Amino acid sequence: MPDASSTQTRKDVARRVAESMGEPVYKAEPWVRAVIDAIRDIMIDADPEVRIELRDFGVFEVKKTKARPKARNPRTNQTIFVPGRRKTHFRPGKRLREVLQTPLSESPSESTRRTPDGPVSGDSAQTPDASEAS
Repeated sequence: MPDASSTQTRKDVARRVAESMGEPVYKAEPWVRAVIDAIRDIMIDADPEVRIELRDFGVFEVKKTKARPKARNPRTNQTIFVPGRRKTHFRPGKRLREVLQTPLSESPSESTRRTPDGPVSGDSAQTPDASEAS
């Protein structure tokens, strides 16, 4: 498994999908590529805004920015016009946001990972509060 601070590529995602589906990587790669291409094409074709909601993952959005007629060039101090444009935004879903917002010292390790239904098999279901009450 790659280091947590390393960059993950489309190939790494395809490997992960292949592992979870029990298929070889070469069969998973076209599907991963197709999903990523579809999301990108939807965002490119946005006229002018779009929202792609993937339940339990998050929301990709393309939003309009307002034109700014009184921006300033810091090098020349000249007032310039900045036209409106489109920008991308990602908002994580509730489960992803909760995991990402836990302090690093309390983040779940491989042995104490949790699923939506509770601890992964082999983990104890005992919480710190329950051990204090004993």
